[in-house]
Amino acid sequence: MHRTWALTLWLASAGIFASAASAQPYTLAATHTLGGEGGWDYLSYEPGTQRLFVTRGTHIQVVAPESGTVLADIPDTPGVHGFALAPELAKGYSSNGRDNSIGVFDLKTLKPLARIATPAGQNPDFIVYDPVSRRVFAFNGRSHDASVIDAATDTLVATIPLSGKPEAAVADGRGTVFVDIEDTAELTAIDTMRTKVASTWPLQGCVEPAGLAMDTAARRLFVGCHNRVLLVLDAADGRPVAQLPIGDGVDANAWDPSTQRIFSSQGDGTLTVIKAQAGDRYAVEQTVATRPGARTMALNPVNHEVYLVSAAFTEEPPAAGSTRPRRTLQPGSFTLLVLRPGEH
Repeated sequence: MHRTWALTLWLASAGIFASAASAQPYTLAATHTLGGEGGWDYLSYEPGTQRLFVTRGTHIQVVAPESGTVLADIPDTPGVHGFALAPELAKGYSSNGRDNSIGVFDLKTLKPLARIATPAGQNPDFIVYDPVSRRVFAFNGRSHDASVIDAATDTLVATIPLSGKPEAAVADGRGTVFVDIEDTAELTAIDTMRTKVASTWPLQGCVEPAGLAMDTAARRLFVGCHNRVLLVLDAADGRPVAQLPIGDGVDANAWDPSTQRIFSSQGDGTLTVIKAQAGDRYAVEQTVATRPGARTMALNPVNHEVYLVSAAFTEEPPAAGSTRPRRTLQPGSFTLLVLRPGEH
């Protein structure tokens, strides 16, 4: 969530090619005003019910993205950052950074089932569910560790120390969760059954890794960095495969296995679309104009739409001792953006 980046762009030997003329471009197909109070962080999409979960600081909006209808609102999630889905257990998990807890919810009724304290884990931020171990991993930004929840019993079973401040994470479906380490520019692999760090690799050429996605079939990891680059790594050993240019202020990445596309959403109001090609080659296919602040996203893997959110702000001079302007969200301006490909 930082806003300072160095411009370091180079073309990897794996090959970066000019945008393909035949690409079907993404367009901003619809906007829906959601309103409601609070800022926002991560988005999660549930394909089975076609619902989008949008974290809003103290509550979670549950949205039908096709119509923009707010279906429900989950209250009492203080300082919520993310919402992890465990569909086979019909549960959802919120990372509540303000009171150091994990909220557990019934995905059918959206009613609370439990509140799990993470006393060692301070400021739970990104959260991910691993279907192999049936455990939830909440990554704690202040204490630099991961809280591990047994999703069958909804109990805290371990706290895993990390080398620095964790950011985004992804489960590979084989018993490993990968997580960015923002302040040390590393990527850590966690053995989910043993609840321990298996490997940590340096992210050369990356400043402040933020986004993370994975092609689980090809075993390729996609790391969005705050110096306007996206790294492609081999998940077996952290070997660099390619490096591509993206926009300024990345905070999320996504992978669409059906279309073989990587997405990178940036706070500068752009979405970078990258196409995977044969032989570990990747091409920047398109840069889509979104809206400033639309830095987090969710992918619909069925119809290939991309969902982002943003809002309008008023700015005032910085407070004493600060250089950042004071920004206030304009009431009623919180908006869902629906980006749609030209053909599916």
